[in-house]
Amino acid sequence: MRLRPLLLIGMLALTLRAPVALAHHSFAVFFQTDKIVAVTGVVTDFQFSNPHGMIRVMVTNKDGTTEIWTAETNSPSILVPRGWSKESLKIGETVTLQGWPAKTGARYLRMQKVTRANGEVVGKPFDPNAD
Repeated sequence: MRLRPLLLIGMLALTLRAPVALAHHSFAVFFQTDKIVAVTGVVTDFQFSNPHGMIRVMVTNKDGTTEIWTAETNSPSILVPRGWSKESLKIGETVTLQGWPAKTGARYLRMQKVTRANGEVVGKPFDPNAD
């Protein structure tokens, strides 16, 4: 009779563990890894946070309209050794975001490289084939 409560506890533990196992995923599921897009805009938000950071820029199109693009970054634990910090980007500075676009067509990228207006690359670019 004691086996049933232990079995129930074990099954509950496995069930609760499943979302954790699914939480970390390959970015290839969400992004077009065979294509790289570059957008230039003004930084409106930079979140240096877990599990993924975010960079948002306001892009002004040729016709004068604006749109917000978001780039998902790695976590700070990955970015810091690559030369990033929470002060790496300033609100109002112009940057070019380069990355893999969302498969959905949304204005959303998986960050590969960020370049300042003066041509300086922020940190070390991400290369999934080399990293």
